[in-house]
Amino acid sequence: MQGFRAPFRTMIAVLAALGGCATPPGGATVDAARPEAAAPTRSLFVQGSMNVYRRFLPEKRTRMIEFYNDVLALRPLQPIDLGGGMQMILFGVGSGQVKLATGLKEGRQYQLGGVHAGRGIRLITLFYPDEVALVARFRERGYAEPAFSDPGDGRRAALVQDPGGFSLQLVILPGATAADCARVEVGINVADLERSRAFYREFVGLDELPPVQDALLGVTKYPYRHGETTLNLWSAGAALPADTGSAGIQYVVGDVDAVAARAQARNVPVEEPLSDMPGFALRTVWLNDPDGVTNYFAQVGARTAAGK
Repeated sequence: MQGFRAPFRTMIAVLAALGGCATPPGGATVDAARPEAAAPTRSLFVQGSMNVYRRFLPEKRTRMIEFYNDVLALRPLQPIDLGGGMQMILFGVGSGQVKLATGLKEGRQYQLGGVHAGRGIRLITLFYPDEVALVARFRERGYAEPAFSDPGDGRRAALVQDPGGFSLQLVILPGATAADCARVEVGINVADLERSRAFYREFVGLDELPPVQDALLGVTKYPYRHGETTLNLWSAGAALPADTGSAGIQYVVGDVDAVAARAQARNVPVEEPLSDMPGFALRTVWLNDPDGVTNYFAQVGARTAAGK
């Protein structure tokens, strides 16, 4: 497996050049004398969406590009050359991005095999206005046609897998506008719903929406939204193996030092500590949610350019 931290941070730098206690997630305590430590990180976001990335084996690169570009018809962006023959392949959806990263990261767990085969990020949901055109692209490029069904809410949906073995849910919204389809949903299968809901509600600070019954997945989803991106949490069993490496969430923020301070105050696990990227005005911290899912915060701007 290949270490991925430094190349991924390089890619972010290039892209961005464009009297009591409160109880936080996990039951840790926050010093009331430091009210900023109890504030959610949402107030620090500077992008109206979240980004999602996928790691996959290098030999899948050609097929992955074909699938996301030609079949799913996502908006291609300029790829980033990471050196050593590696690239970050970028696709835009609204103001956010789906990022395809060649190579696995050491120290992370990988468990593909379907939506309910493991814990962690299990699903990316994309939206389309035209089922016929979407199915035709699958057929024309030699992929099995998605089997759409009506989950009972006026939409049609199907589950497919990308060439790297990761699941996607394709949802047809008849008559949808471009804005309707300029969004992404990320499905996370968690061990402890209350603990994970608290993390995304109280530490990250996402908007908590009413629960949704998903007939296709056979679960109750608990949605948490920021702008054009929604995270859907559900639980299909705490004993499932963890997948902490196949996918992750990224937030672009204006003060990553404040994110790190709030994480420390709440005892949020740190995957990669607060650090600067040499040669770039980039400062980052990688955190983990209760199931080990990467929540990656990146800041680009004057803070590191000033030498802090």
